[in-house]
Amino acid sequence: MKIVERTVEDVVILDLHGKILIGEGDDALRDAVTRVVDSGKTKILLNLEDVPYVDSAGLGEIVRCYTTVSRKNGKLKLINLTKKIKDLLAITKLLTVFETYESEPEAIKSF
Repeated sequence: MKIVERTVEDVVILDLHGKILIGEGDDALRDAVTRVVDSGKTKILLNLEDVPYVDSAGLGEIVRCYTTVSRKNGKLKLINLTKKIKDLLAITKLLTVFETYESEPEAIKSF
């Protein structure tokens, strides 16, 4: 998995590219979110547009990242969910936990 970090206004956007799987993308995601939070930034968007698949470990890691950011009084939101990932979040009832947005400007404005 490849993660590109960029900042728009005071929001850090992590563009995720590739599958979030056990031992593959989950460690990279954890490291990226931890690095951002440790630098004092607490407004984070995960852009899932180029994520074709998330396994159970990857889903667990997204939840863990959400918890990490929340403990620092921050917000982690999701944008550009594929149908497959949106269905996965709906089935696991996590769609009620995460704030999700269709567009980046809309998500940035929500902070």
